[in-house]
Amino acid sequence: MSEKLPSREQAIEFLHENHCPANVVKHCEAVAELAIEIAEACRAKGLNVDLRLVEIGALLHDVGRSKTHTVNHAIVGADLVKSAGLPESVVLIIERHVGGGITAREAEALGWPKGDYMPKTLEEKIVSYADKLIGNSKRVPIEMTIEQLRKEQKNDAAERVRRLHYEMTSQIGEDL
Repeated sequence: MSEKLPSREQAIEFLHENHCPANVVKHCEAVAELAIEIAEACRAKGLNVDLRLVEIGALLHDVGRSKTHTVNHAIVGADLVKSAGLPESVVLIIERHVGGGITAREAEALGWPKGDYMPKTLEEKIVSYADKLIGNSKRVPIEMTIEQLRKEQKNDAAERVRRLHYEMTSQIGEDL
């Protein structure tokens, strides 16, 4: 799987080639740094995780923000990397990173292609989780992210993020 992945430098170049704003690139780099830290903690607990996939998926998770800042950036970004010939594993990380995941019902309401956009693999969950712990390019408490989702009346997403937090911390502890 990893042999088809771009290098870190190529992933960052892909963000620039797609005209991602500098703050988005900085956010993606911060998410990637934290995602690698989480992936290494998973590995230290004996979990099997592809560190390169986590890094590249995290670097590219918001490439769709080069075209839109709505929730649809996940679908737009997935299409961009798919068009570039990147592996399906990266496409799925991008599609499944928003809001702790998007259910098939929510996807239909958003007008997304039919499907379930919930993170399933450990790598997908790590990137989605790391993204919820980075506000702009700084680490934020998960409670802040959950509270923000609740303020935006996104209670289902807030609950999914809370469950994702519980799942990740129950596996690796809270020492990140």
